[in-house]
Amino acid sequence: MTRRSDAEFEAERIGDRTRARRLDLRRTLYSFRHAGRGLAWAISSQANLRFHLIAAAHVLLAALLFHFTAIEFVGLLLCFAVVIAAELFNTALEVLIDYAWPERHPMIGRAKDVAAAAVLMAAVGTALVGVLLFARHIFQIA
Repeated sequence: MTRRSDAEFEAERIGDRTRARRLDLRRTLYSFRHAGRGLAWAISSQANLRFHLIAAAHVLLAALLFHFTAIEFVGLLLCFAVVIAAELFNTALEVLIDYAWPERHPMIGRAKDVAAAAVLMAAVGTALVGVLLFARHIFQIA
């Protein structure tokens, strides 16, 4: 197999089956670099994301101290992953909307509100899961 240049790769059609089947480790690792850069920017610029990450760290530390089972710990991790992902999607949507439509519009405001509501629902659901799991350990509920 011959090594191909970036220009040759980009010249192929996106939906080409041979392009989809080919695994290029260099490109895969490079895409992680983009993701890391996006995450770093979001953490540095979004106070709510920082709050969620700090809260998650504190709760996971408390879960270790309360000797949560592996499945309880995994449940908390998954809940926090959903909240963080929702916050990142919300941030991406807001940045895109602010760039594309810098002027105010009621429908744009509504779209941003709905995205923020999605984050709120994920956070409330995660908080309920946390309360139920911690109550089980604090009050010795079976």
